[in-house]
Amino acid sequence: MTQRLSSHTHLPETVATPAYDREKLGPGIVHFGLGAFHRAHQAVYTQRALAEKFGDWGIVAVNLRSPDPVKALAAQDGLYSVIVGEIAEDRAEVIGVTIDWICAAENREQVLAYLADPQIKIVTLTVSEKAYGLNPSTGGLDTAHPAIAADLLNPQAPTGAVGFIVEGLALRHARGVSPYTVLSCDNLPANGRVLRRLVLEMAERRDPELVRWIAENGAFPCSMVDRIVPAATEKTRQTAKDLLGVEDALAIETEPFMQWVIEDDFVSGRPAWEAGGAVFAKNVEPYEKMKLRLLNGSHTLIAHLGLLNGLEYVRDVMTVPALVAEVERHMLAAEKTLDPVQGIDLAHYKRQLIERFANPRIAHKTIQIAMDSSQKLPQRIFSPAVETLAKGGNAEEFAHVVALWMAALVTRMDCDDPRKPELLEAARQIDPADASASFFAIEGLFPAELIAARAWRDRVNNELQQWLPKAGAPAGNGRI
Repeated sequence: MTQRLSSHTHLPETVATPAYDREKLGPGIVHFGLGAFHRAHQAVYTQRALAEKFGDWGIVAVNLRSPDPVKALAAQDGLYSVIVGEIAEDRAEVIGVTIDWICAAENREQVLAYLADPQIKIVTLTVSEKAYGLNPSTGGLDTAHPAIAADLLNPQAPTGAVGFIVEGLALRHARGVSPYTVLSCDNLPANGRVLRRLVLEMAERRDPELVRWIAENGAFPCSMVDRIVPAATEKTRQTAKDLLGVEDALAIETEPFMQWVIEDDFVSGRPAWEAGGAVFAKNVEPYEKMKLRLLNGSHTLIAHLGLLNGLEYVRDVMTVPALVAEVERHMLAAEKTLDPVQGIDLAHYKRQLIERFANPRIAHKTIQIAMDSSQKLPQRIFSPAVETLAKGGNAEEFAHVVALWMAALVTRMDCDDPRKPELLEAARQIDPADASASFFAIEGLFPAELIAARAWRDRVNNELQQWLPKAGAPAGNGRI
């Protein structure tokens, strides 16, 4: 039987390992969202911080729903490998900063015990945009969101990330314990301010004094995170086995590049994340907007170009010169909507993105990036479109992305999206005279400015028409 990665594994010297004593590491951070991105990003930064300046910043990893990654982590003593896909070769680093692991759906009380513990100074999140329960129309809680509705009804037995944060803060308030800093690491504009607003709104519905205490004593810094982390495959696990000499069920692969820009606003200290290259800034929003619109917006474009042209991976799209040209045009349009970003050469940043997307060692599936597009388009595409139109531009590159997204829905009649029933119903209701109308009619999806922009919607229609089924011909044959 092949050995599995554990604290007793003797690893090759070529594999980087924790440069601190894991036995002495106490808990300091609760993290919600035990996914690949967290394991390849915040956990890596924390490991490097501990190597530079040791302290009780061990991570308690919480998965809200699935117990599978929790069980896998437990079986490996909290260890897993990050495989970095350099152009010439792969290299491996074993991460050991996670010291406990919990499935919240199976052990709510243990999660709440940690959140109430004074040792916990920071709560971080990578739960994806849809898990926040944000109503895009009001900017507040979406009371129709299943987790939000459940946690408003029964706040002492939370099921969602916001509900757990509020109940944890309520327990600390009742016990006279200082609040923890809540640090969002998800791709939401002004993510810290959004999360603060949602937490305060939920708290307000249960206790006005709790709201005042959180508002006066808590901290919700904004942050911008960046690293391309594809979903792990059997090839990922085989590469890990080749490098480590043992099996690693939680191995993940990623690119060499990583970035973390954080608003330096913490109530009870923080790890020395700057040791791993994190940047602390007074204002994160210019960096955040740059990343959302240049990287994430381009990723959304690439994903749907891939789906419509039968290209499985991002790297496949980037081998087609005509499609690369579309990505470059999109970046140019997005760049015009950005604020100045201190210390960033945008021309270099864009060239870097093209190189990162084309990295042949990174197998990032276009269908993975296309997931949850209804939650991602508002900040990546709709907002820059609104701003461009307000300044007198035609926003045609943003219309292009929207049309490709709609075309992928129409031609595939499938998606992985929290609004799937509405989206597929809209795809079935296509009116050739106004092809996008059924999508624009979905309540709360598009901002009012775009719904009212008839000329811009006509641009979407003109693009979408090119992908609609023609008499006697199959739909969605691609353009390459």
